[in-house]
Amino acid sequence: MSEQKVFKASDEAKGKAKQLRMFAILAWILGIGGQIFAILKLISNETLVWLIVVIVLILALSITGSLLWKKANRLDPASEKQKFKFFMQNQLGAIMGVLSFLPLVILIFMNKNIDGKTKGIAGTIAAVAMVAAGITGIDFNPPSVEKYTEQINEQTDVVKSINNNLDEVYWTESGNRYHIYKDCHHIKNRDVINDGTVKASWEDKGISELCKTCKARAEKENDAGVDISDLNDFLPSGDEEVTEEAAE
Repeated sequence: MSEQKVFKASDEAKGKAKQLRMFAILAWILGIGGQIFAILKLISNETLVWLIVVIVLILALSITGSLLWKKANRLDPASEKQKFKFFMQNQLGAIMGVLSFLPLVILIFMNKNIDGKTKGIAGTIAAVAMVAAGITGIDFNPPSVEKYTEQINEQTDVVKSINNNLDEVYWTESGNRYHIYKDCHHIKNRDVINDGTVKASWEDKGISELCKTCKARAEKENDAGVDISDLNDFLPSGDEEVTEEAAE
């Protein structure tokens, strides 16, 4: 196995993660604000419809916050060595999802000024929304520095094994895969194509998967004993690239 590489989020990734977390916190604050409004103004028989509308809006804000938070964690994960921080950072979405509804659910069922029908409808909807928000916020496969480090080294070995022992890949700003070939049809016509190591793609953009098309092409070239990417380097400008069929 090659020299071990330890994951460390880039400054760009940390900046993006910070921005996503700010938006997530804003969504949660708005959701809790909606809950306070519902508690103070909408728990009554006459405002049942508006209460349901606000519950749905709170759920949307809670889920949005959780999804943004999870995305931020994948760009800038916590270390498993810091157990409390690791748990809080990865499961904060679930905690906030429950807190966005729990006081409201309790007060709906405890309120003596509304009838049983209103309690049943509003309480059930709020309770279901709370469960949905909580489950959505749970990260069942939380990222960590240690997990990324292990996966980076495993994937680096895979890439080198099918790429002439080179740890060199390509990726785009909006893509979610890294590529062995710059002329892969998934990225060929993009204006900006970044290049670097597997580790760099993880640290800069959180890209953690190899393009299946590139993997299949590299394995096929290795089986045939032909490196098409090298052949293309010798083509005059304007000539068509050598295809797999031509190389065979």
